[in-house]
Formats: sequence, structure tokens, C-alpha cells
Amino acid sequence: MECGRCGSPLDRPGDYCLVCHTANCDAVVLGVDVDRAHLTMLDEKEVLGETTITTRPESEGEARVIERRNFAGLIADELRRKRPETVFAAGDREIIRAVRAETHYEFYRVAGDDPVESVLDRRGERALEVVETAPKEKLGGRHTTLIGGRTGRRAISTVAEHPHVKKIVPGPIDAGGKGSQSGLRAKVTRADGNGNVRLLLRDGSSVQENRIVTTAMNRETGERVRDDLNEELAAADLQ
Repeated sequence: MECGRCGSPLDRPGDYCLVCHTANCDAVVLGVDVDRAHLTMLDEKEVLGETTITTRPESEGEARVIERRNFAGLIADELRRKRPETVFAAGDREIIRAVRAETHYEFYRVAGDDPVESVLDRRGERALEVVETAPKEKLGGRHTTLIGGRTGRRAISTVAEHPHVKKIVPGPIDAGGKGSQSGLRAKVTRADGNGNVRLLLRDGSSVQENRIVTTAMNRETGERVRDDLNEELAAADLQ
């Protein structure tokens, strides 16, 4: 493949051109299984090419931790070769979370048997604004107390780290709910017409509803943010 701007040869499809400093793909669709990751490079609705990265899965212990960390590192390295605006990811949550932590690209979770087709169907829609505010600065409102202690704060931090969350407004605590012995659980509710959602925290008999202001512009895009947030909470073992 050649650079679309200066014609210089590229080593792999969709690589960033180091000659004229131009990106040749605007998005990568990442599908992750336990033994391989499949990357599809897109420019608008054009598929530029595909790359597959493989690993030999380890079953348990320190070897598994090292293998998966190295696997995530290889995927992150491949993404850095492309420098896309957006990464659409499907598959293994743990690996996707690790890749996201190693890179600074906008990530979306996508569902369905064919994530590439799902992304192509969505292309051309207005992109959501990315919030650059530090997560700790997104917390505001009259109520400052959070239920669940350290775990509750971890749930709030997980939500605040999302690039499409503008602000989190904690609500009052209702201590009259039904008791639970499962510890703190967090869930993001359905989006409203403006694309905003609510984070429900439950800890024993206490319930707290926290308002989440997002950059989504309607219910449909708000639902995508909600799905992303619930995926992150589940990956953090908070659901």
C-alpha cells in the first residue's frame, strides 16, 4: 500500500506515513479472541486492509498474566503504527481494557457477529465530542458523599474515565432499599432523550442514583455510551 498523500510505500495497510506525516486510516476495527486479534483498517467506508496478531494462550498463574500483557502490548503497538482517530473494539474485555490503557485513542465497544459491518453501517454519523477534563474534576453537585466507600469511589472513577462523560452529579442516598449481601453493585440505566444516563450504586440497603452528563446528542448515541460504561463496570467486577 502507498500513502494516499505523497505516494510513499507503507509497510502495512493503513500505516501512518512517516515521510509526509499523514494518517492513512481514520479508524481501526479490533476483534479480539483468546488466541488472536484481527484488525481492520478503515478510511471512511473503505476497507484499506487487515492484520492479524496471534498469541499462544496460557491457562493460569503468572504465565497467563505475562502472556496476556504481552498480547495487549503487541496490539497496542500495531495501533500506534496506524494512529487512528477511533478504535472500535469487540471481544475479550480484559485484553481490550489493557490495550485501551496503553493507548490514547478514542475507544468504542461494538457488538454483533460482524463488528466491521456494524461499524460500516454507523460511519458518517456525527462523532461524539471527547472530554479532556481530568476524571477527578468531573465530579460535582450538592451531594458529595458516595456509598460503598473505596469500592463506590472506584465505580465513580471508572465512569469518570470515559471520554464521553462530561460530569457526574451524585444524588442523595436512600437507605430504605432491600438489603443485599453481595457488596456494592453498579449499573448504568437507559439513556434519556438527551443522551444522559444515571449510575445506580447499591450497597446493602443503601441506594444512590448519580446523574451522568455525556456528550451524546440523543437516546441512540446515549445508549452506546451506556453500553460502554456497563462493559467497563463489568470488567472492573462492579456488576
